[in-house]
Amino acid sequence: MSLQTSSRLFALLGHLQARATATGPELAALLGVGERTVRKDVERLRELGYPVEAVRGAAGGYRFGDHGRLPPLLLEADEAVAVAVGLGSVSAVRGIEEAGALALAKLQHVLPDRLWRRVRALTESTDVGPADTGTNVEAPAVDVVLLADLATAIRDREGLRLFHRPGGGGGEEERLECDPYRLVSWQQRWYVVVRQRPDGRWRALRADWVELRTPGAGHFSPAPLEGGDYAAFVLRDVAFSGWNVHCRIAVDAPAEEVLRRINPTVGVVEEVDADHCVLVTGADSVETVAVWIGMLGLDFHVAEPPELVAHLRTLATRYAAAVPAG
Repeated sequence: MSLQTSSRLFALLGHLQARATATGPELAALLGVGERTVRKDVERLRELGYPVEAVRGAAGGYRFGDHGRLPPLLLEADEAVAVAVGLGSVSAVRGIEEAGALALAKLQHVLPDRLWRRVRALTESTDVGPADTGTNVEAPAVDVVLLADLATAIRDREGLRLFHRPGGGGGEEERLECDPYRLVSWQQRWYVVVRQRPDGRWRALRADWVELRTPGAGHFSPAPLEGGDYAAFVLRDVAFSGWNVHCRIAVDAPAEEVLRRINPTVGVVEEVDADHCVLVTGADSVETVAVWIGMLGLDFHVAEPPELVAHLRTLATRYAAAVPAG
């Protein structure tokens, strides 16, 4: 058997494992060969002991028999979820989205059903925000068990009772009851979009600021977010409340000019008049805010917060001293 044939057989086996049923024309297109070659390769796989079954009928084709599944992959629950988190994150990386989705589909065939249900709850409950938003942030630790518990609550329509500690403990602790609707992964952070009880207010809570309380708050009847774009809601909400530092930056330029220079997901631009606007944004530190507003290439004015004003003054002095006078 040639190396080319061996590589094609591995590819064919992968496609069969990732799909419930695949037709001959579909497999031929995926492999770049004719249907006759697909039939021969299927026979080769059978000779090697792989139970590829033929499915008759209008929706017929080939499938990988259940009795031919690989032995269960021996992972702990948190390890299985961690693998799913890693594979899911590639959906935000241009060029390898399909590879990540195929790998996740193959994972199903080697996980025990109990673990696969937990992994599937996470993947089906998660949206991913845009990958490039112009900021560099240090990612907090990911609690995969918490993410899996949140995903399960979303899937099962189970209300949550939780502690919410803004800033990771630096803010005032809240005790909340809420209905979870979606997980959103963005900027190496995880958020859970919830509807707060009893007022029905929508909120995006950073997962690393949440501690679940038991028991939960009982089942709820879903009333989804209008429009259903939970990732966009998180991006808007974070611009106002999700960072450690929040600021309003007056910019001497039209709103559309500011939007052309930044990714709009890092903040909200409010028009003042034809030549001025306000950028509402934030970050985890004044240093981060100072760096990227300086990269706007536009005149701006900052009055608060005091820490940002002080840092900009320090930078102004430092930059002025760095160049020759005159």
